[in-house]
Amino acid sequence: MIDAKEANGLFLEYRRTGDISIRNKLVENYFYIAEILAKKFAGRGVEYDDLLQVASEGLISGVEKFNPDLGVQFTTYIIPTVTGMIKNYFRDYSRAVRLPRRIYTLAVKVRAEVNEYFKENGAKPTVKQLSQKLGVSEEQIMEALEYRAPVSLDSTVKSEDGEGLLYDVIPDENNGFEKFEDTESLRAEIKKLDSTEQRVVKLRFVEGKSQAEVGKILGVSQMFVSRAERKIVEKLKDALL
Repeated sequence: MIDAKEANGLFLEYRRTGDISIRNKLVENYFYIAEILAKKFAGRGVEYDDLLQVASEGLISGVEKFNPDLGVQFTTYIIPTVTGMIKNYFRDYSRAVRLPRRIYTLAVKVRAEVNEYFKENGAKPTVKQLSQKLGVSEEQIMEALEYRAPVSLDSTVKSEDGEGLLYDVIPDENNGFEKFEDTESLRAEIKKLDSTEQRVVKLRFVEGKSQAEVGKILGVSQMFVSRAERKIVEKLKDALL
């Protein structure tokens, strides 16, 4: 790991010579930032590998453009830069991706049935009840219930300050890594998960594998991994917040 003083010297040398080996050394030194930011945005409809690629491209571009003479640390400069590129990727991705027609049609029917049932009974129907009512398998009902299309960062949200874009209310990490998860507390809570949940955490969030890859390793379906992941996140969120 290169310290800030040595890194600044390398940045100055790179600006003077354009030596690719120096650039690569700086990228390697700060690559952990790309990994952390990619993991931060993973699980929102885009695979970790895709996000890491975007973050890596942002890191390389940032290294090439950074000027230490401006008097700011590289980490202070690069974190909001890469975060902005990831947000833009989500914005473009959400515009390009469309909900599969089969799932969309069933999801509409499921929502309508859930709303109707709730009005009549004051509770939500079970998956089995929905399956019998709509004449499809319980697996299909689960797929329709759990499918989440990527959320557009152009969508409007309400806050204490009025309405704004979702893009604008996702925080930037302008003050370094102070806002990242409390590592020790997180580790303690992960140890409380059962063995399968701990494996899911390790494979998904440490090794960065896709849900499909985790499913193959554990011998379960991608849907099982998706449900487990959502349950784990909720457990950890409740415990930490």
